[in-house]
Amino acid sequence: MVTNSGISNLITGFTGVNSASLVNDLVAASLQPKQDAVRERQNLNQARISALASASSALDTFSTALTEILNGRKFSGSLVSTRGDLVAASFIPGQKPEGLPATVQVSQLASAQSVVSASSYAANAQVGEGTLTFTTATGSFDVTIDSTNNSLGGLRDAINAADGGVTASIVTDNSGSRLVLRGREGSANSFTVTGSGGGAALDAFAYPPAGGAGMNSVTTAADSLVNVNGIQVVNSSNQIDTAVPGVRINLLAAAPGTNVVISGDQPTSSIKDVLTEFVKAYNNLRGALNEATAPGLDGASGGPLAGERAARDMMRAMASLTTKPLTDTGAYTSLADIGVSTNRDGTLTLNSVRFDRALAADPEGVARMLEPATPTAANPGLAKAFEDVKTSLKAPSSSLTGAQERLKKLAANLTEQLEKVQEDSDRYREQLEKTFGDMDRQLTILRSTQSYIEQQVSVWSNSNNN
Repeated sequence: MVTNSGISNLITGFTGVNSASLVNDLVAASLQPKQDAVRERQNLNQARISALASASSALDTFSTALTEILNGRKFSGSLVSTRGDLVAASFIPGQKPEGLPATVQVSQLASAQSVVSASSYAANAQVGEGTLTFTTATGSFDVTIDSTNNSLGGLRDAINAADGGVTASIVTDNSGSRLVLRGREGSANSFTVTGSGGGAALDAFAYPPAGGAGMNSVTTAADSLVNVNGIQVVNSSNQIDTAVPGVRINLLAAAPGTNVVISGDQPTSSIKDVLTEFVKAYNNLRGALNEATAPGLDGASGGPLAGERAARDMMRAMASLTTKPLTDTGAYTSLADIGVSTNRDGTLTLNSVRFDRALAADPEGVARMLEPATPTAANPGLAKAFEDVKTSLKAPSSSLTGAQERLKKLAANLTEQLEKVQEDSDRYREQLEKTFGDMDRQLTILRSTQSYIEQQVSVWSNSNNN
């Protein structure tokens, strides 16, 4: 095939035409409009893909933030005990409190068995060598005293190093030092100590005492006895995590017959603050959707999602939140009942007067409607209600998922179209180069013929002159 440079050199010499430039101009005139049309569609399609992706991501972010805020404890405030000297209460991390207020009666505290040596020892006095065997609810362990640790301090350290459920300490007063042993709380955690036997000095640390030698009892092992909302609860500890869901009860003193009420103080300002923040964040999301779906008017371009069904479905589903039942009990069951209304553009407004009136009338009911302890289908609360909307919008059969798949396929199709336009342009260039190559050969033949004729005419003219 004749190259562009060959065509240019030959034709330019005869006609003054730059064929390479002419081919480029013809190809560009054919290719550019087609490329521009496809790329314009690509840009619009990509804008729609990005807008839908942003809207979908915003749904996730909004739902996650709402769930973190309304976690079943936001409106519980701080736990309050009517007798802080008897019972203290706190939230259990990661759990939602239920069943408040709760009434508690403490009949008996849990206690640990403790014993003290009957004899006092001077500093650095030997206690005797041998073996002490400790028996607990979980098994037994031995403590050996020899020349390396034959002292009250050595015995204490050896018991503690065994880590068998009995701890040792030393109490010192004017009479000298005594060994104190303590087990774990709960009636099942009592222990016994057996000395090496016979007349060995370590028999002084036996319990129960054997042969007149041994330690004296200070406290016995016992369980806590508590009445919670009329139900007796027995525990081996003074910390109770299982009587009221999500609440840790710490028993401080026994007072049979005395009712202690544990409740959460209602932080009314927090409820309003959270709802105000919800309305603000909702309006930001709805405003972005309004802008993305705005139609083009008076020659102005519309939003990337103008006319997109998925966006309309998203806005319609979000708008239903104000009237959707958040609970099936009480006087206030929806956002509309507590003063949240929808504006003409789909954004929300909180009527403070109406909200304050509802909150004053039933603060617990409003809090429970917005943030139930355990969300259910009948009592979803605000966070679950929005989560349900999001789940429905992003379901495999939803218009949002369908639109995202459709736009993804269109993007691939437009890429193929652009490649085809380029392939067609390459073929057009080849055709032009072939055409100009043929013209080049014809011109060469014509010039050769012209040169032969001119030579013959010159010969004839010279002959006639002679």
